[in-house]
Parts: sequence; C-alpha cells; structure tokens
Amino acid sequence: MTLYGEKSPPADDRPTVQVTAVTWPDDGPVTTPAPGEPEGAPSRPRRVRMLLAAGVSGGVLAAVAGAGAWAYAGDVPRGTSVLGTELGGRSRADADRELRAELGRRAAALAGPLKITVDGRTAEIDPAEVGLAVDVPATVAAAAAADAHPVSRLVGSRTVDPVVTVDVDRLDDALRKVLGDQAQGMTMPAITYQGTTPKVVQPKPGLTLQPQRSAEVVRAGWLAGTPVTVPLVESHPATTPEELDRLVSELAKPAVAAPVTLRTDKGSVQVPPAAIAKSLRFTADKAGKLTPSVDVKRLRSALGDSLAAVEVPPKDATMTIAGGRPTTKDGRPGQQLDTTALGQSLLAVLPKADGREVTGELKPTPPELTAEKLAGLGIKERVSTFTTRFTGGMASSRSQNIATIAKEVDGTLVLPGKTFSLNGHTGERGYAQGYRDAPVILGGKLVPGVGGGTSQFTTTLFNATYYAGLEDVEHKPHSYWFDRYPAVIESTIFWPDLDFKFRNNTEYGVLIDTSYTSSTITVSIWSTKIYDSVKTEYGPRRNITTPKLIHLEPGPSCIATNGINGFTQDAFRVIKKSGAVVKREKFTWRYDAEPRYVCGPKPS
Repeated sequence: MTLYGEKSPPADDRPTVQVTAVTWPDDGPVTTPAPGEPEGAPSRPRRVRMLLAAGVSGGVLAAVAGAGAWAYAGDVPRGTSVLGTELGGRSRADADRELRAELGRRAAALAGPLKITVDGRTAEIDPAEVGLAVDVPATVAAAAAADAHPVSRLVGSRTVDPVVTVDVDRLDDALRKVLGDQAQGMTMPAITYQGTTPKVVQPKPGLTLQPQRSAEVVRAGWLAGTPVTVPLVESHPATTPEELDRLVSELAKPAVAAPVTLRTDKGSVQVPPAAIAKSLRFTADKAGKLTPSVDVKRLRSALGDSLAAVEVPPKDATMTIAGGRPTTKDGRPGQQLDTTALGQSLLAVLPKADGREVTGELKPTPPELTAEKLAGLGIKERVSTFTTRFTGGMASSRSQNIATIAKEVDGTLVLPGKTFSLNGHTGERGYAQGYRDAPVILGGKLVPGVGGGTSQFTTTLFNATYYAGLEDVEHKPHSYWFDRYPAVIESTIFWPDLDFKFRNNTEYGVLIDTSYTSSTITVSIWSTKIYDSVKTEYGPRRNITTPKLIHLEPGPSCIATNGINGFTQDAFRVIKKSGAVVKREKFTWRYDAEPRYVCGPKPS
C-alpha cells in the first residue's frame, strides 16, 4: 500500500525475466538453515531459495536476452557475406541494394571476355551473349536461408555463394564453335535395309560436351575471373549393343520375312517385304535411343498403284480460261487409308510369324483445294502474256514436243509463296511420255535428241513470268543465241540437270494458261496485277566473236548450221509501281559463237 505524501522508491528499469520454478519430487520438503541462522532455527524450503537466487541473476538473463535480439535482427543472419560484402543483420531490401552496389563495383570485370579452353582449343566468349549474370533476388534469398545457430549468429561467420544464371543452350552452342569438329561424337546405333537384309551400325561411346557440367564450371570461373577449362565427358548411346541385337532379331528380321495383308472394306492389298523394308524406320534421337516406326508416306510410295484398288483420291478444284475469263470447276472428295492408325497397326504385326494381317480404315478425304479457296486467290485478270514463233507446222517432231509440254503445263496453279519447277512438274520427258526426237544442243552442236523444242516453250514461259514481275529462281540461257528468242531473256531446259523455276512472290494465286497454233506458242499469266509496267532495257552488245567453220561427218546425226556471232550483253528488268521504279534487276549472259557446221569433208 502506498501512503499519500510519502516519497515513492525509484522505478526499476531492469527488464523483467519470466522464471519458472523447478522442484524435484521426494518424500517431503528438504529444509536447510538460512545463512547466519543457528542450527534448529526454522528453515526455508530449498526451492524458495532457488527462486530468490533466480531473482538475483535476472540482470544477467536480461543481458543474454538483449544479445539474442541483436543476433536475430534483420532477415539475413549476422555474419553472412556474399562476394566479400557483409549482408548480415540487413532486411532483404537492404541486402538486395548492397549486393547490387557490389556488383556495380565489379561490373567491368564481370562484363569482360571470359577465356575458355575446350579440348586444347582456346577462345574468348562474351558473358552477356551466353546469359551469365548474378540473380540478386535468389542470392539474397539464399543468404537469408543460411543455416546459423544462435551462438554462430553472435560470434560466427559464413559465406554464401552467389546464384549465377546462364543460358545453357547458348553456352553449349558457343562452346561447340570453340571445339569445332574435334569432339569424338558418339556412333549412333542404326538399322537400315539393303534390299530386305538388315544392316546394323553398332553404338560406340564418344567424348562430347555435357551442357549442364559445362555450365557449372563456367559459372564458377566467371565469378572467380579466371580462365575456364571445360571438360569433355564420355557419353554412351542410350541403346546398348545388346538392345540393338534384340531389335534386329525380334523386329528387323521377322518384319521382312513374309508379306502383310492389308484388308479394307473395298478389298485387300498385299504389302510385300520390299515395301516393308522401305517404310520400316529405326530412328535414333540425340541420346542415341533407337525407336522403330512405319513411315506411311514411304509405304504409300513403295506400294505404288496397288492402293488404287481400294482408294479413291480426292480431286482439287480447277480453273480454266473460257471466253476470256477465269472459270472455276469444283473438285470432289475421295477415300483414303487412315495413315496414322495404319502405321501403328502394321508395326504391331511385323514381329509375328503368323497372323500378319492388318485392317485399314478408309476415311473421307476432302480435296486440298476447294472452289471456295480457289475463288479467294484473286485470279481475276491476265497479268502478262508472251508468244514465240516456230517453223515446220504441227507435222514436225519439234512442234509436237512444244505442244506436248504446253498441254502438260496448261492450267497449272501456283499458290502464293510456292516455287514452280518445270522439271518437277513434267518429270522426265522421254518417248514413254510422248516426246519425239528433234534437234538439241549437245556437246556444243545440234544433234537429234528426245524432247527437242521444249526449250522454246521454256523460254516462252520464262518471259511470261518475267513480265508478270514474278521472282526468277533458276534459269539458264542457251549456249548460242537464236534470233527467235529475245537475247539474254531466254532459257533452255534438259532433263534432269537443267531446270527452270520461278517463285510466286505475291499474295495472289498464279494460273498458267498455254495455247499454241501451227507456228506459235503462247503463255499467259493470270492473277491480280500489282505493277504498272515491267519492261526490259538492253545494254550494247560487246566482246563480239565470229563463228568458226567446222566440217562434220555426213549422216543422219549431222545437222548443218549457218553459224551465229557470239557476244556478251546486259538486260535490265525495270518494274514500276505507282509511277515509280520499285525494282531494277540486271541479267547478263555470254553467248558463244555457234560454229558454221558443214556436213561433209573439207574441199581438197
């Protein structure tokens, strides 16, 4: 009780410490005399004195408590450093700022080229190009999570390594450039067929870069600022020799031991061992894991026309020019085998000796090009046309060849972005395809050859696409100039080595329309007109050479000529749009002088 008017004792500013009394269980309280009391005097229980002792030591405990509070201040345990910078006792935000400041001081050193050695070859790489960087938030989080018990927080210290990021793929690419072709790559396992006999390539280990291991040593070397030697690691293909032998004995050999019967609702087709060998593929991935599969496209090709007995191919919509305007005719759907299911079904029966049958499902197959899609391609007007003349009438073999190739190309549609190949479109032009013998240039002279005259069609087609402003991909002018063709802007063709190709570099479809008479061949390009004009400007002829006189052995293979001068000339394709020149392309060609061939011996 406090009496009003009396002076109160000074306040005790020492911290209050919670103390728990401890007693030991026994038969009764143990009593001892208090210090200075005579024997026999009333005694206090020992636990009371312990509580009093605890009260005496409260200041010491308060000091310990204060030290603990200091040790646990901040998010990062005291005594924790990163890159030599003390982050202990700081909040995460302060630690983040301090670490970024330290990285700023090291910026020049960390940004400098890193010297790398791979298998004895040394080069420098730019750290930024391979994504080397310190992840500051992740590093601060690692520092905050550092293991530090209470005593260590007071008097200990610890170092936390920075978290370094790197783009493993980009680093691997850079290291492989340093390594070049020196790495001893793995020999991948392989199973192929020679005819119907399996041929095996056994897997072998190799020395190569291991991307994750490379990243590990590069991260450490970059921070240390020291040259880095990246190790090569021995790697083994995932498919072992034993597994390879099992694939051969359990699949590759039995697969081609007998045919497989393919049954459908429309009938059956035999799949012979030769077709199986061409379509059964064993593909190794990057790790050398060999996986078998059936390539249905190869299977279809190997079966050839036999699928025609059960399939009905879809027919695309077509466009023709009638009455001076484009006319569209719709296509029709077909029925074809479900190739996805067929491949899996076939793979399942190939290991078997009996029951080698699969069921194929015929699915409705829409045409790739519908009338609606065709109508949206913008084929609405004639963009260009070109005509060349020939002699001999339609009775000559040369004229017949021109007409034959013109009919094959007539009505061809080239979609936007696609490239047209004349050889690819017609295939081989031989006797079986209806072509005849006519003069061709071979070995520098005119001789009879199958398909002679198709170069005149090629030149006509080339000029039609040229004046439509379409992209020239491949063409080659003749060795000699013939006055029925424009100089330089002309093209020859020969199966299979010389081709003519152009690319539809517009956003519209391109329709090739051909027509011929007994003395002319005409090619027109139909699309949407995008240029004002396409014209040719010629430079002067130069380096003119005159023909030599050559006598040949007379006979059916000798074709006499009058000879033509040789020369070099430039031609410029000038394309205008909206009244301005948007493209000027240079074409240059050197013509040899065609000799004057005489069928007969020199006069004596």
